[in-house]
Amino acid sequence: MRVTISIGHDAEGLTPRVLRAAHYVLFAAGIIALAYAGYALLDQYWYQKVETSKFEAVTVLAEPPAVKAASIADGGVIGEIEMPRLGLRAIVVQGDSENLLRRAIGHLPETALPGEAGNIALAGHRDGIFRPLRNARPGDSIILRTPDREFHYQVEWTAVVPPTAVRVLQPTSEPALTLVTCFPFYYVGAAPERFVVRAHRVSVSPRVPSMP
Repeated sequence: MRVTISIGHDAEGLTPRVLRAAHYVLFAAGIIALAYAGYALLDQYWYQKVETSKFEAVTVLAEPPAVKAASIADGGVIGEIEMPRLGLRAIVVQGDSENLLRRAIGHLPETALPGEAGNIALAGHRDGIFRPLRNARPGDSIILRTPDREFHYQVEWTAVVPPTAVRVLQPTSEPALTLVTCFPFYYVGAAPERFVVRAHRVSVSPRVPSMP
């Protein structure tokens, strides 16, 4: 006995309708993702622009306030970091939450502050402000500015380490600066490793007031 299964017109049209619906859903998701990425970039740009202007305005004061751990709230501006060869220049804030790192470079609260003895650790996003770190190399100059002083560092080494390698954040006997971001730089999703830049302090000088 031969059994024949008949497919109605509605069933025949089901697959094309599903494909069209999936197409529209994916298209809408793509638009939303692009809109969010654009908003995030604009928000970061505006935050950096406004906070940089405020930070530079502080330098015209006769006695700019020194950075003190007790006086810095989460999200408070500590200063500004610059790596001239890489074209990197950004505001540094206290804290390392996702919201803060989306806009600025974050100072890890458990590490030293500029002017204190030990190891200063700063974190940033690999697909954001810290993307230029992929080209960092020994000998690069790093300038960390606070309202009253400029701390000059020179890169000693770079390394790729697992997320569990907290030793890079531990205190050091000599003044040091450690920059941390995720690795690989072009990895899609949660990156499995960390890229570390370690620098030693070369000199400290008074902050030169910005021109009005």
